Amino acid sequence: MNEHVIPILPCRNVDDVVPFYEALGFTLTFRQARPNPYVCFNRGGIDLHFFGLEAFEPENSMGSAILLVPDTGVLYDEFAAGLRAAFGKLTLSGLPRITRPRRKQGTAAGFTVVDPGGNWLRIYALGATEEDGKGSESRLERVLMNATRQGDARGDDAIAISVLEAGLSRHADAPDVEKLPLLVHLAELKLRIGNLEFAAQALDSVDSLALNPMEREGLAAELANAAELRASL
Repeated sequence: MNEHVIPILPCRNVDDVVPFYEALGFTLTFRQARPNPYVCFNRGGIDLHFFGLEAFEPENSMGSAILLVPDTGVLYDEFAAGLRAAFGKLTLSGLPRITRPRRKQGTAAGFTVVDPGGNWLRIYALGATEEDGKGSESRLERVLMNATRQGDARGDDAIAISVLEAGLSRHADAPDVEKLPLLVHLAELKLRIGNLEFAAQALDSVDSLALNPMEREGLAAELANAAELRASL
């Protein structure tokens, strides 16, 4: 079978989406101004089309597309490198933004890109299921998966923050090595909603954790995330 589906997503102005998707490594394959603004992008096996609508409000967009890719980690690294090169940093709040790859409760692991038109690109690994790795999580890993489901998948950052704060309080006796990913994600969420003071407090808590060299090595990616968040404050 050679069926191929191409999403057509809205935006206020096609000039908003062109530089963003080019930063992600997409190639602009078609563009027209009349009779209606329209652009087409391609990146490997991914095709996305956009139409411009002046009255459109990106903050109220319900546009969404699921992208299934061979390796979400590789694609995230490529997207992140492109965004840093184009904009000087990762855009983690507002529009556009990108979330970091994390497992989510009730769905497969992956990450999300929200573009300048408010459209959600939900990136998952081809063939992955919510059962992958299920049952091996610690108490705080389950809390993190629940929070990620609420914030990164559903877009309810307030509930995600509440889940993380309640989990950290409920499991205050958990090892510091298990607390760190939750505190980093909490800082990211606080930054996403514009609460820079509390984001800084969460990062201060990260800095105060007692980790041995092996634990630091295992959490190198999370510690790098924390450093990037600190630089964004």
